[in-house]
Amino acid sequence: MKKTGVLGVELRTQHAHAVETNLSALQRAEVKQRFADSPVTCLGYGSNYEYHSPDPIKLRENIEGTKAYVKLCYDIGATGLKVKPNTLPEGVSKEKTIAQIAASFNEVGKFAQDYNQLIRVEVHGHLTQELPVMKAIFDQVTEPNVKICWNCNAEDLLPPGLEANFHSVKKWFGDTVHVREFNVGDYPYPELFRLFSEMNYEGWILLEARTQPSDRIAALKEQLSLFNELVNQDAK
Repeated sequence: MKKTGVLGVELRTQHAHAVETNLSALQRAEVKQRFADSPVTCLGYGSNYEYHSPDPIKLRENIEGTKAYVKLCYDIGATGLKVKPNTLPEGVSKEKTIAQIAASFNEVGKFAQDYNQLIRVEVHGHLTQELPVMKAIFDQVTEPNVKICWNCNAEDLLPPGLEANFHSVKKWFGDTVHVREFNVGDYPYPELFRLFSEMNYEGWILLEARTQPSDRIAALKEQLSLFNELVNQDAK
C-alpha cells in the first residue's frame, strides 16, 4: 500500500491478511509493531458478525465473537471493529428484530468502550441496508461509540433519494465509509462527496474493490486519482 499512496487499511476476516483471534500475544504485538513501523494506518477489522438471528445460541455466538475481535483490534493498535445487521428474518416481527439488533449493538458497544474501540455498523444486508431500517435501529442505540459506516448501496437511492436518506442517518456517522470502484457502475459519487463535504466529514473513505485487475498497484493508483478528483470537485 505504500507504493500506491493509499495509507489506511481495514483488515478482513478469512482473507490473506491472516490477522485472526488465534494469534498469540506475541504475534499480536508483532502486527502492531509492523503497522507502527510503516506509514499505513490499521483502522481496524472488518468482521462478519451479525445480530438478527432468532436463534438465541447463534445470537450469543455472534456477540461473544464480536467481543473477542474487539480485544484483537485493541491488541494490534486499531481503533474499531466493523459489524453489520444482515436481514430481517421471516416469521419474526420487524420491530422485534430491530430491537434485538439495537440491543446487541449496545452490548458490544459498551464492552468495546473498555478497549477504546468503535463499533462500526456497515449499512448492509437484505432489508437492513435500507436507510429507514438503519434509522429505526439507531433510534434505539444508546452507546456513543456505535457508529454507522455508509456503504454505497443501490438502496441509498430509493425514495426519497440519496440526499434525504443521507441526512436521515448522518448524525450517527463514524470515521469510516465504504465505496466501490469510482469508474464502475452508476452510483452518484459526485453527489455523495458533496454531501460529505457539506458536513465536513473528516473520517476515512475505504475502497471495497470488486474487480480483479491484473496490476493491482496501478489500479489502486487510478482509484486514488479519481478519489482526489471527487474531493476537489467543488474547488474547480
